[in-house]
Amino acid sequence: MIIGAHTIVYASDAEAARAFFRDVLGLSHVDAGDGWLIFKLPPGELAAHPTGGPVQHELYLMCDDVRATVEELTAKGVEFTSGITDAGWGLITTLKVPGAGELGLYEPRHPTAIDLV
Repeated sequence: MIIGAHTIVYASDAEAARAFFRDVLGLSHVDAGDGWLIFKLPPGELAAHPTGGPVQHELYLMCDDVRATVEELTAKGVEFTSGITDAGWGLITTLKVPGAGELGLYEPRHPTAIDLV
């Protein structure tokens, strides 16, 4: 039986990325040994989207109010790499993770599965 999902963010500077997840986003974590932090994520969802091009995977963090979240994270020094845009299904932006590229952040307008039991 599936008990969870393990998401991996590859980073050229894993220590900087871990510090960002721990100190800026405030994610709880365990130390698997030698400072190898594994973070607790909020409830998540999985969707399968069709593609006509190469197969890829993306990670988005979800929030209730994208404008307020951007304001809060900007005050903590987070760099956003795009403005907030209306994608129809939600409001979306991207943020920079030190040493690990970008992550999407969005406020969904569609029903979500995160509250299902």
